[in-house]
Amino acid sequence: MSLLVVGLSHRSAPVSVLERAALAVDTQAKLLQDTLAAEPAAEAAVLATCNRIELYADVDKFHAGVAELSTLLAQHSGVGLEELTPYLYVHYEDRAVHHLFSVACGLDSMVVGEGQILGQIKDTLARAQELHSAGKLLNDLFQQALRVGKRAHSETGIDRAGQSLVTFGLEQLAVGQPVDAWAQGKRALVIGAGSMSSLAAATLARAGVAEVVVANRTMERAERLVEILTEAGTAARAVAMDAVADELTRADVAISCTGATGLVLTADAVRAAVAGRTPTAGAEVPAPSTPASGKAVADPCPVDTVRGGFSVEGEAAVAGFDAAALEQHGAWVDNAPGERVRPVEASEADTIAALAAVGRVPEMRRDRAPEPVRRVALALLDLAMPRDIDAAAHRIGGVRLVDIESLADASADAPMAADVDQVRAIVADEVTAFGAAQRAAHITPTVVALRTMAADVVANEIARLDGRLPGLDEKQRAEITQTVRRVVDKLLHAPTVRVKQLAAEPGGAGYADALRTLFDLDPETVASVSRATPQDRESATGTVGKNRGPA
Repeated sequence: MSLLVVGLSHRSAPVSVLERAALAVDTQAKLLQDTLAAEPAAEAAVLATCNRIELYADVDKFHAGVAELSTLLAQHSGVGLEELTPYLYVHYEDRAVHHLFSVACGLDSMVVGEGQILGQIKDTLARAQELHSAGKLLNDLFQQALRVGKRAHSETGIDRAGQSLVTFGLEQLAVGQPVDAWAQGKRALVIGAGSMSSLAAATLARAGVAEVVVANRTMERAERLVEILTEAGTAARAVAMDAVADELTRADVAISCTGATGLVLTADAVRAAVAGRTPTAGAEVPAPSTPASGKAVADPCPVDTVRGGFSVEGEAAVAGFDAAALEQHGAWVDNAPGERVRPVEASEADTIAALAAVGRVPEMRRDRAPEPVRRVALALLDLAMPRDIDAAAHRIGGVRLVDIESLADASADAPMAADVDQVRAIVADEVTAFGAAQRAAHITPTVVALRTMAADVVANEIARLDGRLPGLDEKQRAEITQTVRRVVDKLLHAPTVRVKQLAAEPGGAGYADALRTLFDLDPETVASVSRATPQDRESATGTVGKNRGPA
């Protein structure tokens, strides 16, 4: 097994980088094709979710594989390799298996224990199978990952440690209230009809919203989701995407998760939707910051400075901003009236200029002082990557916006349940078992080739006996043939059983080579067995296989 995974996730990269590196479905297909065309890779699969992008491959060279997969990820994501590299992680062989099994169990999720990742892993495997990029290794790996994830959820209480990203997002919108109480009677707009949007619609329906409106580019998919919701007893209807602006004016909560590369809801569209509305009673949320003077800013900065923690205090002033954003903010400050912001100290100006010159500023989270609260007229949940809703919408009065970035912040310090340790033990056991099975499978073609050779030897010797003793009757001939086969089976039984046991242990890959050398097996014969189906391998052993022991 030469399994390699190269990727980035919410644990290794800031949301701003993940957002730019997001891969559309068509791009994922092209990435798989190009990976297979690359020399080091024989199989490939892409696991792309809202908070991770991972490329799995069966490679014959580690260093060449890492270089090639990293380059391909950079090319297809549109993020330069030099910029992407610091955020990439690499796992190889058993560590790669351990990583995927942990992901499948929800241990590596933004919300620990969430089960939605299983559906995403299933989709990844289906896509790789459809594109014929998954061979035996990746098929076995992803199918086993699904079984491990299901085992973790059925045998432990990992579900208590977390929930789906949708549920977690709704909890953030509810701000301390039970989601069922918060959602009761609300009108909901769901933009998109994919798996995440469907889960959001179903969750809202169970929470007791009065109506769910589904907007999607393909009306057929929207209508199919509406039909399901209606059958479950929730009022629902489907609309075209061009009706989103109108529907937003009537919605109390909107959830968006589409594959669009641009914004689905701009700040202007959100502002127009809440114009003249009276915020509903219920959850109170932090209000947008005002300058130190306490005066509201009539001409707000075009850069989302509140979310980024912009304080004009040294390096923290530009945490999470790229050079373009810094330039925008700088232009706004330069043209500001004197009371807009306090003067920038020379030392701070030098720091900002130095960081901006790099073109990329690492994301830094820091504690923020409590802010005043406000009532909500429109709650927005953006689960898309890249984002569907303009981040500037959170500064609009009466609007509460929760997106992937704020979910990452909210879940960073979430406590894990005691069941997590039990899940980790399951993952460790399953990784060991998978590795042993793969190593044992690696020697199977050699064992089958050996038994095939033995069957040929028996057949040739029986034919030779027929020529020397033509007077043997059928009963005598059958008895001699059976005796010779038993002798061969008994001689091969112990070596083949033992070699399978040894091959399953770590470092046991060399036993297949030793077996081929000792019995002078033709490498091409072994290779042809490797390409055969399990049924072909069984039939290839001939009658010798019918009487062999438990090998």
